[in-house]
Amino acid sequence: MGLPVSLRIDDTRFPAGAADAVFAWLREADARFSPFRPDSEVSRLNRGELGTADVSADLARVLELCEQYRRASGGAFDVRVPGRGLDPCAVVKGWSVQLAAELLTAAGVRRFCLNAGGDVVVGGGPWKVGIRHPEDAGRLCAVLELTDAAVATSGHYERGAHILDARTGRPAIGLLAVTVVAPTLTEADATATAAFALGADGVAWAAGRPHCEVFAVDTARKVLRTAGLPTPRAPVGTP
Repeated sequence: MGLPVSLRIDDTRFPAGAADAVFAWLREADARFSPFRPDSEVSRLNRGELGTADVSADLARVLELCEQYRRASGGAFDVRVPGRGLDPCAVVKGWSVQLAAELLTAAGVRRFCLNAGGDVVVGGGPWKVGIRHPEDAGRLCAVLELTDAAVATSGHYERGAHILDARTGRPAIGLLAVTVVAPTLTEADATATAAFALGADGVAWAAGRPHCEVFAVDTARKVLRTAGLPTPRAPVGTP
């Protein structure tokens, strides 16, 4: 996946091998779905060695999710941008990490934090998760308080202008960063990427998605946030 993944488990007792299963699945997902590996299923589909009717059930589900977000975003989010081939990473990352979290839950792990390159899914809680300032890696814009939820951020500050508005084929403009909180990382990550691709209109679009809360900074350095964003409550008596 080209990104660091960390796992913290706070249960005093949990099944042996639970963490190993998480990383084994993520390595498998990278091998199967990366467009940068020539032997992956995605690369084989790209080259025409597989037809859409021949792909695995997992890849079929990923492609279905990609199409759902393409339609919902009016085409701004599209994993098939002309000249770049099929690149489902914007969906695969959140989807695969969410499945990894579900492996932990199924194994009986109650309290954990799984962080994939800054996109986070937590079990139990509350967990405090910071939103990085889009122009200063040493600062936070906000702190979230999450229980059994996920958060993802999209922007150009880590990997350059890699998110395109597929309607124009050019790098998305209008936002410095957008963070989405949702019940699953599948939803949070894809919604954040699609919102960033939509530009200034993406904040309202993401806020209108079911069960999504949004924090964004636009190119005028204005902060936009939904009322239900899960931030820590101030202690009683704090002014």
